[in-house]
Amino acid sequence: MRRTTALRTGLPAMLLLGAWATAGLAPASAADTPSRASGTSTLASAPTSASVAEAQASAGLLSAMEKDLGLTESQATARLTAEGAATAIQAEARRAAGQSYGGSWFDPATGKLTVALTGDRQSGAVRATGAAVRLVAHSARRLDAAKAQLDALSAPDGVAGWHVDPEANRVVVDVVASAERDNDVRAFVEQARKAGPVLVERTPEAPKTFSAGTVGGDPYYTGNVRCSIGFSVYGGFVTAGHCGQAGAGVSGWDGSYIGTFQGSSFPGDDYAWVSVGNGWWTVPVVLGWGTVSDQLVRGSAEAPIGASICRSGSTSHWHCGNVLATNETVNYSQGAVYQMTKTSVCAEPGDSGGSFISGDQAQGVTSGGWGNCSSGGETWHQPINEILNRYGLTLHTA
Repeated sequence: MRRTTALRTGLPAMLLLGAWATAGLAPASAADTPSRASGTSTLASAPTSASVAEAQASAGLLSAMEKDLGLTESQATARLTAEGAATAIQAEARRAAGQSYGGSWFDPATGKLTVALTGDRQSGAVRATGAAVRLVAHSARRLDAAKAQLDALSAPDGVAGWHVDPEANRVVVDVVASAERDNDVRAFVEQARKAGPVLVERTPEAPKTFSAGTVGGDPYYTGNVRCSIGFSVYGGFVTAGHCGQAGAGVSGWDGSYIGTFQGSSFPGDDYAWVSVGNGWWTVPVVLGWGTVSDQLVRGSAEAPIGASICRSGSTSHWHCGNVLATNETVNYSQGAVYQMTKTSVCAEPGDSGGSFISGDQAQGVTSGGWGNCSSGGETWHQPINEILNRYGLTLHTA
C-alpha cells in the first residue's frame, strides 16, 4: 500500500515513498529505561552538533516554536542550540555530582543545564562539564525513595498524579482543584507528607487518555478506536498501550490491514508495539501535518526538564511546549501509570500513541492529559527508551 505524498513535501523523494506508513512517527534505539523503584536511568547517546544543526535548519519547526512558545526565530534557534548542549552533558554532569546529585533541568533563562547538589564538594566538577549548580536540601535518591512510597499507595480519583520536581526539590502531588477538600484526597496527601518532602499543587482537571471513536483523519484503528502511530521500529511501530490489547488487529487510514498488536501494557505502563506488514512499511519520520516539515528521527537521547518538545498526532496535529517533569506517576481512572513525562503540550482525543520529539530525538508516545488545543492543557508521554527495552525493539533512525 502507498499513500499520496502530498503531506511529505518537505522530505527527500526517497522518504516520500513510505512515510505515510508510520502515520507521522519516527524511531531510534533503546537506551534510557528508568528503574521504577529508583527513578534512575542510563542516558542514550547524546545528539551530535550535526543533529542540532539539522533541527535548527527546519523553518517549520522554528515557526511552531515561535507560535507555541512565544519565541522569535532567533530565540528559537538559540534555544535549540542550548538544549542540544544541555542534553549532551546530562550524563557527564550526573556522574560528576555523585551521591550529591539532586536532579537536573534545562533553564531557558540561562540557556544551561542546572544540576542540584546537596553539598558544594562536587560543584567544581559539575561546573567543569558546562552545567550550572544549585545547592539543595534533598538528594535525588531521597526524593525518588519518597515517590516510590507514594507509588505503593492507592490514590483516589481526585489525585491527578505525582512526580519529583528537582527545581522545587520536592515530590509534587497534583490534586484536582474541585476535589482538594475531598476526605480521601486529604488522607492521601497526609500519607504523602509522611513519606518525605512534599509540595501539593492544584490542577484544573483530572488526566484522561486521548483515544477516540472512529472519525476521519490520518489515524490507525483498532475496532472503533482511533489512535496515532508513535515511532517506527524495525518490524513495526510503537504506540500507547490503552489503544489496544495484544492480538488485536490494526487497520490504517484507508481501512486496509496493517498488522497486529504484539505486546501491550496498560495501566501500570502505557505502551505497546504493532507489527507492520501487508504492503505497509516503516520510515524514521514524524509527520509535520503541513505545519512543519516532516521531521527525521536520528536518536532517542532524553531531553532535560525545561527543554522544548513537540508532539504529532492524528487529531490536533503538531504542537510544541516544554518538558515539565519526568518519572511522574499519573493516576488515570483506569489505574496508575508510572515513569511518565509531563509536558505543557496540548492534545486531544485521537492523539493517543502519537510521537513526542525534541529536535531530532524521539522522546515518547502520547498517553493522556487534560485540556485541549483551543484552551491549552498538559499532556504526558511514556518515554520511548523504556518501550524499546521492554520489547527488545530497535528504533528506526535516519
